[in-house]
Amino acid sequence: MLNDRKFDESNDAKASMDHIYDRADPRAYFRELKSVSYTIPGAARPILQQLIALLRRNARDIVRVLDIGCSYGINAALLKYDLTIEDLYVRWGQMTPALITAEEIIKQDREFFAGLERVEGIEVMGLDVAGNAIAFAEQAGLLDRGLALDLENQSLPEAAVADLAPVDLVTSTGCVGYVTEKSFERLLPALTEGRQPWFANFVLRMFPFDAIEETLGESGFVTEKLDGQTFIQRAFASDEERERILEQLIERGVDPTGEETEGNLVAEFFLSRPREDAARIPLGRLLSA
Repeated sequence: MLNDRKFDESNDAKASMDHIYDRADPRAYFRELKSVSYTIPGAARPILQQLIALLRRNARDIVRVLDIGCSYGINAALLKYDLTIEDLYVRWGQMTPALITAEEIIKQDREFFAGLERVEGIEVMGLDVAGNAIAFAEQAGLLDRGLALDLENQSLPEAAVADLAPVDLVTSTGCVGYVTEKSFERLLPALTEGRQPWFANFVLRMFPFDAIEETLGESGFVTEKLDGQTFIQRAFASDEERERILEQLIERGVDPTGEETEGNLVAEFFLSRPREDAARIPLGRLLSA
């Protein structure tokens, strides 16, 4: 419960995008993201691509990714196609709302993504509480499978277990804080039924990761933080948000100097792997290979 209160306090300090997070298409969401220079999926992409390549070397013809907090399939778009976050801003952030319906956008996007050359050997399943966003990402062809579930407040449906068993890599790029160890506890039995996946989490420095790390550790996973590198998620939405988050960071014992003091929300990268994988090669060497 103490950890829940910490997350609630930190989430209250952030600007809320709940009112645009679950619409029938991503236009309003992307206009808002553009206004705060949201960039974490693009910053995370090279590391996620490297992890996928490493997993493919382990005799995997297809690497199956579960993206937690996937919203409209942003990470799926960047991992499956030769696209950047700026490409998505152009596509979704500059369409005129009055002249095109959500249904028309879905149709156009389905044709657009189907016409792109797809990266071989990767499938992306998305998990999010936002049912409309999940439906859009599935219908547009970004997600190979979508799970609209709130695992903070409900158990994993039995029907989803078979979908999760083949997962090789679990990713998140900013949902930790809204997603806690509760979701991981409910996912782990299904995820470890078939394989022992890797967990790649980009976590804002305002949120502690220790409870999730402990939960994964109880299932035999070792977590390492990538030292010496941080990742900008987005700019602060207001001076008020900046001051509140800086205050919380200092209260947590996190020095924001040179990071959040530069005007951005900043994330760190955590990789959790089965104990034998982590013992074989540490994270620093893994990503420099």
